[in-house]
Amino acid sequence: MNVFLWILQALLAAAMLAAGGGKLAQPYEKTAESMAWARSFSAGQVKTIAALEVLAAFGLILPAATGIATALTPLAAVGVALIMIGAVITHARRSEWPNVGVNIVLLAVAIVIAWGRFGPYAW
Repeated sequence: MNVFLWILQALLAAAMLAAGGGKLAQPYEKTAESMAWARSFSAGQVKTIAALEVLAAFGLILPAATGIATALTPLAAVGVALIMIGAVITHARRSEWPNVGVNIVLLAVAIVIAWGRFGPYAW
């Protein structure tokens, strides 16, 4: 199960790094063109969401890999779960159902990681 959780952590970290990094790397206007939901938020809010996604990606891997402050790994998973709850609500209000599905999958993965790392497969 530990290997399975590591795989989930790596996949979720990659998804969060790609999502957050993409939003951080391009200007707000370009993000708003490609992601309609971004128009509902200010540039600062979108950049904050992106930064939290990138931080969560690092939090899913680095503490566990280094053995330093390993309790941050399940906390990062909880953070991802909270981000995904917000994403589900945002996309559902806008009737962006394919995005809701992706967010629910990422939410489920984050919950499994948090459960495993807080519970029976903690460091």
